[in-house]
Parts: sequence; structure tokens; C-alpha cells
Amino acid sequence: MSMKSIVIAAGVVLAAGSAFAQQSTVNGAAGGAVTGAIVGGPVGAAVGGVVGAVAGTAIDPPPERVVTYVREAPMPSDPVVVQEKVVVGEALPSTVVIKQVPENPKYSYAIVNKQRVIVEPSSRKVIQVIN
Repeated sequence: MSMKSIVIAAGVVLAAGSAFAQQSTVNGAAGGAVTGAIVGGPVGAAVGGVVGAVAGTAIDPPPERVVTYVREAPMPSDPVVVQEKVVVGEALPSTVVIKQVPENPKYSYAIVNKQRVIVEPSSRKVIQVIN
């Protein structure tokens, strides 16, 4: 397998890894390995498994207490609207103000486009969209 094929396979696996973002590490690794194997054979499976595991670890769902806090937070008087679609695994625009969850500083949240989202504070990546 050429280096170009490996790079392409890794790129596809990275894209597919975001589809598994809300799953656990095990599911992320399994999904990444399957996607990698389809695209790049055995080498793709190895790369996909590692990438999927990283994606699964990085975006595990927050504890229920955090979800409850964000769900019950009051709606802002001045709604925040952005053109970009709010997507799990993607960072919120820098124009969106995020607020820290008081009981768990590992998480922040925002209410964007009338959606409540839980965010990883340092990267601003959306961890979960609450319906």
C-alpha cells in the first residue's frame, strides 16, 4: 500500500471518527477499525482503531448532573444565533459566550440557535446537544 493510500485512508477514518463521537472508547475504536479496514485494508484497520479510540475518549458523554444543570439553565434574554450548524465534535464560534458549569469545571455550556449544548471549555468543542 502506498503512502498516499495510507494518508487518504487516515483522512477518511478521521472524518468517520466524528460520526462515532458520542460513543465510548470501545465503540470508537471498533467503528474506526471497521471503517479503516473497508477503506484501507489491514493498515487502515490499525490506523482507524487508534483514531476511533482517541475520538471516543475525547468526547465521552458528560455526567447526568451536568446534563440536568444545563437543561434547567434559564434561557438568555438575548438569544444567540449563528449561521454554522451546531455539531458534536466541532468547536463553537468564538463569538459564542460559554458559561462554566459551577459544580463541574470540566464542562461549560451555551444556548445557541435555541439549542442547549455542553462544551469542553478549552477547545470549545461541543460534547453534547441536549434536546
